[in-house]
Amino acid sequence: MDRAHRAFLDKMGHAAEADGMSPIASRLFALLLLTEEPRSLDDLAQELGVSKASVSTDARRLLDKGVVERVSRAHDRHDYYELAPDFYAQLVRSRLARWRKLQSLLHDVHAASGRLSPTVRARMDAIDEIHDSVIDDIDAALTAWERKARARALKSGGRRSA
Repeated sequence: MDRAHRAFLDKMGHAAEADGMSPIASRLFALLLLTEEPRSLDDLAQELGVSKASVSTDARRLLDKGVVERVSRAHDRHDYYELAPDFYAQLVRSRLARWRKLQSLLHDVHAASGRLSPTVRARMDAIDEIHDSVIDDIDAALTAWERKARARALKSGGRRSA
């Protein structure tokens, strides 16, 4: 991997880490973003300079989140990984879920406490307003994009186009 790709891998890894991914999952995500073909755990571990077990654990986490897919090759027992066609949509969905969880927790506090100071109530109202104005719009836009991506895939005969 050349110097520019290595720098990108590190910077993208830090950005993904700030978004809640583990350090290895972050770098794994960045590496798969730069690769055209599915990669084996052995290749990924070597490229990242970490153990195969670590890559396997974090690949499974990304698989569970829908960010990567496991693929197989004929006459090869190894598992290979690549980014899912809608990997970015999955990352956005994950962020939306975290935001919704925060809002739910705030609603629980509000319901349990009954009496909140005007300052605290204003903070919670601001979160509700953002949720109603922004988060639902992001969710709707993402749903519309997914419909278009499915339509493109059907039109192209099932080939991945997202």
